[in-house]
Amino acid sequence: MASQWQNFLLNLGAWQGSFTGISPTGAVLKDTPSLLTLEAGEQSGDGAITMVRFGLQRFEGGDRGAAPSSDLSQEYRSLGRQVVFFDTGTFCKGSLQLAPGTVFGGEFGFVHGDRRHRLVLLYGEAGSADQLVLIREFRVGTGAQECPPLTAEQVQGPWQGTAATIAADWPEPDRAEAQVDFTAAELAGFQWLPDGGYCRWPQQVSHREAFTVEAGWLTAPDRLERLIRRYDGSGAWLSATHQVLGR
Repeated sequence: MASQWQNFLLNLGAWQGSFTGISPTGAVLKDTPSLLTLEAGEQSGDGAITMVRFGLQRFEGGDRGAAPSSDLSQEYRSLGRQVVFFDTGTFCKGSLQLAPGTVFGGEFGFVHGDRRHRLVLLYGEAGSADQLVLIREFRVGTGAQECPPLTAEQVQGPWQGTAATIAADWPEPDRAEAQVDFTAAELAGFQWLPDGGYCRWPQQVSHREAFTVEAGWLTAPDRLERLIRRYDGSGAWLSATHQVLGR
């Protein structure tokens, strides 16, 4: 079984994309081109990658040929508890604890072929939904294309596939078959996004009530991925589930 680190390495590469701010009502707030790189660094004696260099450039003016408006870099030798990686490279991370008077959020990162589709959900200090950040990324040099905007009709009905769940206190995934049937009433609570994406996020969260946040990505008419992150009645992170579903 692949380790969390090995699953993380499936994200290596140079990814050209954009960060798009979206309001809870679906209005586009801002769009910023980006270039993200994850490069293999140090290796052990047997050739295993033991360090990854992360870089993120953003171009506020919209021109990737100009100097970046921000240029971040970091080295990774290990992964924190707040992030879990699944065996496709898809990952989920977020706050470990929702506490009063603090900002809260989560990131859902889907990886498929030469594409990454990431979504960040942000809540304000009062626990109210603040904004989404949709990050559409394409492996440099591949000609990968964006998916069409998602609609309820594409998702409604039965799906089946596999599910892997990682608990907060145990990093090994619990695997099971998945059967999902989306009803029209259920889909009314989804927020539909560009690039084949959706999310389901409460407009208000509290450390006194259990809740879930969810994102999905339709990479083909018959292939849907879901990421679900769960919190208990004290605001503590419980688990994350990754489903890969087909018709």
